[in-house]
Amino acid sequence: MTASKPEEVETSAAEEWPEENVQRDLFERRNWGRWGEDDQLGALNLITAQQRLRALEAVRTGEALSLSRPVPTRLGSGNVNPSQHFLKMSHHGGDNSSPRETGAVGGSGTDYFGLPYHGVNTTHIDALSHVWDRDGMYNGRSSDEHYTFDGVTFGGIQHWSSGIFTRAVLLDVPAFRGTEYVDHDSPVHGWELDAIVERHGIEIAPGDAVCIYAGRERWQAAHPDEPYGSRRLDQPGTNGRTRYAKPGLHASCLSFLRKHDVSTLVWDMLDATPYEYDVTYTVHGAIHAYGMALVDNVVLEDLAQACRDRQQDDFLVVILPLVVEGGTGSPVNPIAVL
Repeated sequence: MTASKPEEVETSAAEEWPEENVQRDLFERRNWGRWGEDDQLGALNLITAQQRLRALEAVRTGEALSLSRPVPTRLGSGNVNPSQHFLKMSHHGGDNSSPRETGAVGGSGTDYFGLPYHGVNTTHIDALSHVWDRDGMYNGRSSDEHYTFDGVTFGGIQHWSSGIFTRAVLLDVPAFRGTEYVDHDSPVHGWELDAIVERHGIEIAPGDAVCIYAGRERWQAAHPDEPYGSRRLDQPGTNGRTRYAKPGLHASCLSFLRKHDVSTLVWDMLDATPYEYDVTYTVHGAIHAYGMALVDNVVLEDLAQACRDRQQDDFLVVILPLVVEGGTGSPVNPIAVL
């Protein structure tokens, strides 16, 4: 079903895209059981060997671009739980104080990293176990049953150890709109993504990754005193969680993602919040509903410009999570190869 825009668009998101559409996309169109009741790959089942070979055809110049932002180690209003990075130097051949004074002949440096990567600051991939709703995790599994102190026993990131190597397409929302970035009052809707695909003649095949550029870096530059996702609202949401206002993707994008059998969503902005629906998650619900991989907080400025310059919409994307047994995700450095 195409997520087509109503003829008369009202100001309320709930009126533009009614509650029954969100309920349908999250509960009636789930991929549960599609690849077996014990499946832990989810939509990555769509990335077949043939799909990987097809992804190579999207490479024209061989130019590689990192889509990762630097690991955030500085405490701030937009990063209240910063990552930890400690460095240790060791001098060899002396008393480990000063190499010049003790005659040390060399040395080495070692690091410690501690990354609380979920949230809006670190580029990371969400595993199938990351979120769930009233019916449970992906494939109907219970979080109470599968969550332990030592890690999850279903849907852990280690099941994606072969990584994501697939064809990707870029959907440039600011270029389509003729604006600099997506703002709070203009979330990205599913019918808008359909219009971008139609205008550019983009083909999206099952198993493809979709990179949705919303202009987060430009938005942040225009709002220097408001780190992305830090605007706290007074009233809790319908799901009981503290609400934060941030620009991003509207719930209607679920219909677009499911219709095209997207394996991986790569995005710079996340779910637009607050949302007017009685669900636990909107676009992040694609994890438990469709088994989709979500790569959060990427930087797409250079990729968007490169695609504009080359008039190229598709490319190869490579995403390699750490193999953490029982992990709910992993920090990643996604690479786009044009």
